[in-house]
Amino acid sequence: MIERYTRPEMGALWTDEQKFQTWLAVELAACEAMAKAGKIPQKDWREIHRKAAFDAKRIRKIEAEVRHDVIAFLTSVAEKVGPAARHIHKGMTSSDVVDTALSVNLVKAADFLIAGIEKVRAASAKQAAKHAFTPMIGRSHGIHAEPTTFGLKMALMYDEFGRALARLRAARETVRVGKLSGAVGTHAHLDPKIEAAVCRKLGLKPAAISTQILQRDRHAEYAAALALAGTSVERWAQEFRHLQRTEVREVEEFFGQGQKGSSAMPHKKNPVVAEQLCGLARVLRGYALTAMENVPLWHERDISHSSAERIILPDATILLDYMLAKLVALVAGMKVDAGRMQANLDSTHGLIHSQQVLLLLVEKGVAREDAYRWVQRNAMESWKSGRPLLELAASDPDIAKVATRRELAACFDLKRHFRAVKRTFRAVGLPLK
Repeated sequence: MIERYTRPEMGALWTDEQKFQTWLAVELAACEAMAKAGKIPQKDWREIHRKAAFDAKRIRKIEAEVRHDVIAFLTSVAEKVGPAARHIHKGMTSSDVVDTALSVNLVKAADFLIAGIEKVRAASAKQAAKHAFTPMIGRSHGIHAEPTTFGLKMALMYDEFGRALARLRAARETVRVGKLSGAVGTHAHLDPKIEAAVCRKLGLKPAAISTQILQRDRHAEYAAALALAGTSVERWAQEFRHLQRTEVREVEEFFGQGQKGSSAMPHKKNPVVAEQLCGLARVLRGYALTAMENVPLWHERDISHSSAERIILPDATILLDYMLAKLVALVAGMKVDAGRMQANLDSTHGLIHSQQVLLLLVEKGVAREDAYRWVQRNAMESWKSGRPLLELAASDPDIAKVATRRELAACFDLKRHFRAVKRTFRAVGLPLK
């Protein structure tokens, strides 16, 4: 199912073929830089450039014997190149190739994910503009609080994913580094100028310092950025799930013709996409924890991180790509029921305007504690009896002494809650016409 939503390019990044191709790009960039520096004869460099290739099946066969993937790769390349292959991997260690190539792929994956987040923001911006002044109840603790608009809710989503975008861009920059510093990071066998030239050709920066590997706090930051983005996906998927509950029914996921919600109950229309996204976010957070546990390695390196990374980094990038695509489809296709939103606003008989009544009394000179007590006792009666709060407040002897019915009625006007909508939209970068 994931394949239907994930970019083919994202999945292709993590195939063995692409991995070997990127390894080869690192090796060729190193040979080219060494040839320019006079460390490899030009004749041999031309031979390497012309013949360098690999056979993935052959690599796997060799690896089954030598039990070392980079050696198997280099052996396959050498079989294609011939004698000039003696210069390939000169002065380098396996992690010079593996870690630098991994950085190349993580940068590419980040670019796909950045594009996905931008699509989420575009979908939420469209709904925000459409429903900027569509009134609905705001909730705290799951209980009706005060009026807001669905557009403000979606503008909040747009803003939140702006932070996800910024974090991912920062994480992309953190992993956009390479290293060709050798077995313990001392550049003992390869001049740092070669490292710089290779990184420049691959679109990376040379790490200021490294050991045999690039330090894994970089990758942990990247995984954390993905997990946070996934958690924002969950935050909004959960919001839409709550708004689809039968008792609320303000928003619904798209439900296609012929779709079925339950094997037993034909009436069911369930928020299955939102529920799926909430579950998948947990997986991303688990991957982020694993990435953090990869940071403390023994001395200049061990390989305890390697096996875990081969799972978590491809999976996390592919999974978030999928989640973003699903969220875009959910937001773009959801049904917004403005009539139901208004009905829910009206369902508590004006209780949602209690603060404005309180403030009116305070402005009239009533002590806040007294005003709160007066409004609360009428609010509790409204909860119990279902009588409108305006009617009860207007007939309350204490309140009637200081406020007219007309003044009280003005407290129940929805418009006062929408006075800052345009300002808020401008603040998040969504100006309204």
